Amino acid sequence: MRYALYFTPPASDPLTLAAQRWLGRNAFTGAALEQPAVSGFEASAMAGLTADPRRYGFHATLKAPFALAEGRSEAELVAELGRFVCEMEAVDIPQLVVGRLGSFFALVPGDHCAPLQSFAGEVVRRFERFRAPLTSADIARRRPDELGTAERQNLVQWGYPYVFDEFRFHMTLTGRVPAEGRDGMEAALLDHFADFHDRPLTLGGLALFREPSRGADFTVHSLFPLGGAINRKTA
Repeated sequence: MRYALYFTPPASDPLTLAAQRWLGRNAFTGAALEQPAVSGFEASAMAGLTADPRRYGFHATLKAPFALAEGRSEAELVAELGRFVCEMEAVDIPQLVVGRLGSFFALVPGDHCAPLQSFAGEVVRRFERFRAPLTSADIARRRPDELGTAERQNLVQWGYPYVFDEFRFHMTLTGRVPAEGRDGMEAALLDHFADFHDRPLTLGGLALFREPSRGADFTVHSLFPLGGAINRKTA
């Protein structure tokens, strides 16, 4: 069992509905969904290009997947999340855009957002005591030789390379897209997410996702509204 602390909008939010259709899975219920037809891409190709984000569910990583530290329980984690969100306020991203990070596409802030960076850092620090140390195999999977110095240090110290100064908020929409398909993919994403591109986004909550076994699909365990009480998902 692994857990992760992500941002995702509520189950009925229009962005959630659009993203789960794009990815082909509802992370709240685990149900498979029919993906939209995309010009220039066969259905099987689209399924392959979205396989990784589909398994994780529509989200932005705040605390990357972790096994619980020895002596910690899910109940303790849930209780701490309830306390944490009561201390924090919602974070506004002034502009969300469809962007490309290397060879994959995601929804990203249009500009640097200091409150968002600060919030993400607090999540990493506050819940570090719940994280079991990475195994040597976990570290190897991150290909540390391909990481920068700060990223390698973060991996060892915090279990994930992209935290603090290396953090970049992104809600992943594809896996690696070959160079020849990127223009077509960008056009398709701009069309599908037209109602959300170049618009603000409010991070109003923190989500606990759960992976029952390594390689299984992640699903939403609970949503924790910032400044409010726990709202559990409905299956």
